[in-house]
Amino acid sequence: MKTIELKGEIRQDVGKRSTKKARRSDQVPAVLYGQKEVIHFTTDLKELGFLVYTPNVYIVDLNIDGKKHQAVIKDMQFHPVTDKILHVDFLEINKEKPVSIRVPVQLHGFARGVQQGGKLKAEMRRLHVKGLIKDLPDNLDIDVTKLGLGQTIKVRDLTFNGLQMLDPRNTVVASVKLTRAAKGAAAVEIPGETESESEESAGEAGGEE
Repeated sequence: MKTIELKGEIRQDVGKRSTKKARRSDQVPAVLYGQKEVIHFTTDLKELGFLVYTPNVYIVDLNIDGKKHQAVIKDMQFHPVTDKILHVDFLEINKEKPVSIRVPVQLHGFARGVQQGGKLKAEMRRLHVKGLIKDLPDNLDIDVTKLGLGQTIKVRDLTFNGLQMLDPRNTVVASVKLTRAAKGAAAVEIPGETESESEESAGEAGGEE
């Protein structure tokens, strides 16, 4: 999995007044829950944005006052109106212990149902998995080639080496929806009136005259 570096400064004061002052200076209060200690620090809002506002997921190389830690984002708080990042919780990584994280889903292949006129839909953009850092991929690649019209791929259908799936087994990850074009192609065509039938009808009409 890709990594990204983020710098931080230790917070000596964690009170409300200090927190408001930090936010006015575009600094985001954060907490690192480590293996031995809890570290309160601040980090730059703009730099944090490169980590948060992206479809990618990263392992974070935290540099807090020169001391380095490897971590993942565990939780975030946003302003309810402006969507500005208010607070971040990081969890320090132990390379020997599994970590749970949401990894982006990447669909590939030309689905059979799409060839028949259906529309492929990604129902889940990320999936919750658990595994050692060395086993965590940048994306969860899912082959949809055999997915037919009206069919779905669920969490229970997926396996990845070294990873445990944490989402409910019946969660739909991808599907091929029926479109109007597909329904029209699948519909049984009603035969029209044949030429002989037309002539017969015309003859009967003439006899009645």
